[in-house]
Amino acid sequence: MIEVNHISHSFEGKQVLFDISSRFEKGQTNLIIGASGTGKSVLLKCIVGLLQPDEGYVTYDGRDFTSGDRNLKIDIRREIGMLFQGGALFDSKNVEENVMFPLNILTKMPLDEKLDRVNFCLQRVDLENVNKKMPSELSGGMKKRVGIARAIVNNSQYLFCDEPNSGLDPQTSITIDNLIKEITIEFDITTVVVTHDMNSVMEIGDYIAFMFEGRLLWEGSNDQIIDCNVQELENFIFANKLMRTMRNMKS
Repeated sequence: MIEVNHISHSFEGKQVLFDISSRFEKGQTNLIIGASGTGKSVLLKCIVGLLQPDEGYVTYDGRDFTSGDRNLKIDIRREIGMLFQGGALFDSKNVEENVMFPLNILTKMPLDEKLDRVNFCLQRVDLENVNKKMPSELSGGMKKRVGIARAIVNNSQYLFCDEPNSGLDPQTSITIDNLIKEITIEFDITTVVVTHDMNSVMEIGDYIAFMFEGRLLWEGSNDQIIDCNVQELENFIFANKLMRTMRNMKS
C-alpha cells in the first residue's frame, strides 16, 4: 500500500499541487485521472521520488519514503517498476537486453538466472521468441508489453504506469489495460496508473482519483463515477466521450 499525505508542490513560486492525500491499495489498479496540466505527472514524480514535495510525505507500506535515509530510499526504489509513456526502451539494446537492464543494475544474479527471469516475464506478457529483436522492429503495443516485462522483472512490489495507452489503437489499449490488471492481481502488487483514458477508467479502475487544477476533487470506484455529482469530473467524462466519437468518425 502507498499512502500520499498532504502533498503540496510549487515550481518557481507557482503552486501546482494543493494538499493531496490519497491511498493506493495493494492488489488494486489505482488510477490518477484528469486533463493535461492538472498535476497528475507532478504527483507521480513526487510519489516515486523524482521530485521532493514542498510539504507532505509518501509512505510505502508504512515506510516514510520522502524523509527516509538513503538506504531506505534505495531499498524502496528496488521494489518499484515503471512503465513509461513511450515505452522508453533503449534503442541500442535488443528486447532481452532491455528487459534484463534492471537486473544488471540492481542485482548480482548470475546470467543464467537473469535469462530465466527475462524469459518468464516475456512469456507473461505474451511475447515469446522476440528476445533478439530491436525496438525498431516492434509495434507500439509490443513496445508497451516489453516495457511491462521490464517493469516487473525485478519482482516489483509497486508498479507505476504513465499514460500506458498513449499512441495505441483502441483494441491494443484494451489488451494493455487487461494485462496491467491481470499482473496486478496475479502478483498482488500495488499499481498506480496515470491516464486520461475513460476506457481504462471503466475497464480496470478499482480506485480512481480525479485531479483538477492541482487538487484532488473526487475519489471512488468505476462503479461510482457515473453518479459523481462533481461538475468538473462530469465535464472530463463528456470530453473523453466526445473525443472518442470524433476519432471513430474520422477512422
